[in-house]
Amino acid sequence: MATAQTRALPGTTSRRNRHLGLALGVISLAQLMLVLDELIVNTALPHIQQALHFSGTTLEWVVTAYAITFGGLLMFGGRSGDILGRRRVFVAGVLVFTLGSLSGGLSGQSGWLIGSRALQGLGAAFAAPAALSLIAVTFPEGKHRTRALGVYAAMTGMGGAIGLLLGGLLTTYASWRWVFFVNIPIGLVLILGALLVIPESIPHPRQWDVPGALLATTGFAALVYGLTHGATGPDGISHWGEPITLACLSFAGAALASFLLIEARQRQPLLPLWIFQNRNRLGVYLILLCLASVFFAMFFFVTLYLQTVWGYSALKGGLAWLPFVGTFIVFAGITTRLVPKVGARIPITTGAALAPIALYWMSHLQPHSDYLTSLCLPLILFAAGAGFIFVPLTMTVVAGIADENAGVASSMFNAGQQVGGAIGLATIGSVTWTVVNNKARTITAAIPPAVNGAAAHRIAYAGAMTTGIHTAMLMGTGAALTALAIALIAIRVRRDELPDAAMPA
Repeated sequence: MATAQTRALPGTTSRRNRHLGLALGVISLAQLMLVLDELIVNTALPHIQQALHFSGTTLEWVVTAYAITFGGLLMFGGRSGDILGRRRVFVAGVLVFTLGSLSGGLSGQSGWLIGSRALQGLGAAFAAPAALSLIAVTFPEGKHRTRALGVYAAMTGMGGAIGLLLGGLLTTYASWRWVFFVNIPIGLVLILGALLVIPESIPHPRQWDVPGALLATTGFAALVYGLTHGATGPDGISHWGEPITLACLSFAGAALASFLLIEARQRQPLLPLWIFQNRNRLGVYLILLCLASVFFAMFFFVTLYLQTVWGYSALKGGLAWLPFVGTFIVFAGITTRLVPKVGARIPITTGAALAPIALYWMSHLQPHSDYLTSLCLPLILFAAGAGFIFVPLTMTVVAGIADENAGVASSMFNAGQQVGGAIGLATIGSVTWTVVNNKARTITAAIPPAVNGAAAHRIAYAGAMTTGIHTAMLMGTGAALTALAIALIAIRVRRDELPDAAMPA
């Protein structure tokens, strides 16, 4: 019997490891798909704009519609996984995301595509927190869980690089529609794999807080719509005083205020307001809001500029971002080893000091600028700053917090990236498109009548977009300087308070 048991154990261990390996493959592929979708669409934006006749401000909604539902419902998605079972919610989220991708690829109108992006964000809001939670309930504590967290985190960096390359390839050699269709086979594989190799978690009875989720999401959506609608159009008319703009901003204020009141009175709120009482954690969230707005605006406007003014193809435009992705991954790895030695404050303030320098550098882009000196080098500098910042930010957000509340703090971190990015892009975009439209009219009026219509349009567009990207990057510089000021004032976390558990990621 002893011999039989001894011989059986290796096979049992092998099967268990193989089972865990398959489960990790499914969870990691899900993270890759969700991160990939953030950037793969950015590369195709100019083609989408031309095909579906988006204006500049409505084109932003291809990005923000996804971010609003993703960020606004992320905590509700995490709560749903606790109540219903994480595998069940994971499968449902991936299914909704896949259906949103199919709908996006078939879109024939701008409103249809925006709705599809919102549906994708809804699916991501349920799939993303369930995927991360499944690591905790599937992998035993120790080396298995540590390795799983490391692979999961690596998918974030890989997703960025693959998204930029794949978006460029699909848009150049197939169609912009394939940046959505590519998610369909991935989603079907994930659903089948989850049902076969991931065990269901034990449900935990908790309150749903549906009113809180609806108020938060609709409030943020109304705020973003009001901000984008207020921009001055090509006709030179400002829309800030229009009833729809004022109504959206008023509704947003009322909805978000009501959300805070509900959360303050709930026994089990989606957003416990006490997490903002800690000085370091509040500083992290404020820094995150500033930097997320910079990230979204930078990717959006630089991508447009590369393809519409510099004349890059979608593929070349995607390749132009690779130095940014590679530098970010390298410096994030360096910072992971640096923080245990020097603490969080030095890397955060160093990175926050590099970011505004890089953004101000990029604000000098011109139609005939050199890629290496005017874009590549400042992108590398900005990526180095971001690599210094984000690792210690994730550690600081859970420093000194009980394990049972770490999920709430982390979910708020992820939600803040999406919501802050959406609001930031709407704010920066509203001002930028106002500047672009005003500048285009001025340049057009100064062009001699002898210049034909197509040439006049190209001249006006290039000049207007150049002025616009100067405005966007300068506003980003201001946001980054604000993040630096917050870091200097608020971040006081001690080195011994930082969690070791965050190191593998």
